[in-house]
Amino acid sequence: MTHLLRRTLLLAALAWPALAPAQDGTVRLVVPFGAGTTTDIVSRVFAEALAKQLAQTVVVENRAGAGGSTGSDLVAKSAPDGRTIVMGTVGTHAINASLFRKLPYDPMKDFAPLALVGFTPTLLVVAADSPAKTLKDLAALAARPEGISFASAGNGTSGHLAGEMLAQRLGGKMVHAPFKEGAMALTAVMGKQVDFMFYHPAATVPQIKAGKLRALGASSAQRSAAASDVPTLLEQGVKDFDLVAWFMLYAPAATPPAALARLRTASAAALVQPDVMAKLREQGIEQRALRSEELAPFNKAEIDKWAELVKRSGAQVD
Repeated sequence: MTHLLRRTLLLAALAWPALAPAQDGTVRLVVPFGAGTTTDIVSRVFAEALAKQLAQTVVVENRAGAGGSTGSDLVAKSAPDGRTIVMGTVGTHAINASLFRKLPYDPMKDFAPLALVGFTPTLLVVAADSPAKTLKDLAALAARPEGISFASAGNGTSGHLAGEMLAQRLGGKMVHAPFKEGAMALTAVMGKQVDFMFYHPAATVPQIKAGKLRALGASSAQRSAAASDVPTLLEQGVKDFDLVAWFMLYAPAATPPAALARLRTASAAALVQPDVMAKLREQGIEQRALRSEELAPFNKAEIDKWAELVKRSGAQVD
């Protein structure tokens, strides 16, 4: 190795002290949902980039169960050494706080937030040949004595609560039809066994382009970047409707400040890599830069918002 190369490597190491490996061994990124889910896909894209920033191996480990609570609780009770983290979601770290009667962890007290990886609006979709060509048409169908039905990936999911919120805003009769997973629910909508559902753009946009689904609105305050031609529900006169799914990285609460700083620095660097940003956009994931001190207040506001929806819906899990 030449003197110049040694000097260059030394300067590079000094320039990135926060990213130097704090200890040997791999970092375990727990995904509290199954393989192939949006959370899993997002986690694997992020894990690859995080590994480069940390100069350590980052292993993705799926620990599904109980609406994401199983994997989240595992990390909450893991050794706080900076080597076990979890990809939390709006479900695991906001909705579950009020949905479960006995949640084994506290989303605020048991975790230290590291980075908001991204968020995704959901699209209100119906079958391509549904008689509901507009949101007003859907409201008219719901006003009939027999009403209409809406699908979701299960009781208490963001899709379920979005449907309940729409029913409250539009009136009429909308009956919830929970499925074991989102893909099954979407198939039921395309087959007109269920009238509509809220689901993420990564799954719905390809079906819209294929002529199997029609989008009637987006659940967020701003239009989805993945479906910019679809107006929001707010634009169509539905008041106070702003619901998005999000993904946030967490470590156990007792993780030392130095380890947290290192993970936050590496995460921030990973998220601005052009290839990471492009891959997330492909999944319909949008990014919003939040400083470290903004993460906990964001989380608390989300817990409060979804708690109101859970209470109104009557959804509860023992």
